[in-house]
Amino acid sequence: MAIISNAVTMADAGAFSVGLGSLIHIKTLTASSSATLDFVGGASSVVFDNTYPLYKFEFINIHPATNNVTFSFQADTGSNTDYNIAITSSAFRAQHSEGDDSSVLGYKTAHDQANGTAFQHLTQNAQGADNDQCLCGDLFIFNPSSSTFVKNFTSRVSNMNEGDLAIDGLVAGYFNTTTALTRVRFKMDSGNIDAGTIKLYGIKDS
Repeated sequence: MAIISNAVTMADAGAFSVGLGSLIHIKTLTASSSATLDFVGGASSVVFDNTYPLYKFEFINIHPATNNVTFSFQADTGSNTDYNIAITSSAFRAQHSEGDDSSVLGYKTAHDQANGTAFQHLTQNAQGADNDQCLCGDLFIFNPSSSTFVKNFTSRVSNMNEGDLAIDGLVAGYFNTTTALTRVRFKMDSGNIDAGTIKLYGIKDS
């Protein structure tokens, strides 16, 4: 369908397809009582290469197997599988209770890192495991194949914790390495990922 104004075609179906094509699906992983979800492999044997300057992960209805856990991630280089790249990060959250009796807006010191090698928390406070509780959000990693700069990332995740709090968590930081990242692992800090989907996209012309 075309958009026409004063007999001039402003945009047609082809123009729209170019815009939508900027987000290129690479891989989808679906959890089923999974200890980890690992993005690795593909035609080039790495999940990241220099095809795209920006990559986006989408978290869809991630549900933990146990209560009081935190969703987290780490990355690695080459064919390494230690997932212990040094991270410096910040963490911030807003939260509000179902009963309207509690609200918080502030920095989350327990979830930042100062050149630490632990898995980086993406959810804020204890994620609930009830049947009606899950988390959704996204993670962007910028230019992970660079051999010149550190690798910045930003994330925003909405989750419902075990105390029935709606939490908006914002995390940002960088992997303190100039070596190209090749793989990413997601997991709960305890127990399995019971269900949910993670999608990876490359964003071209970004």
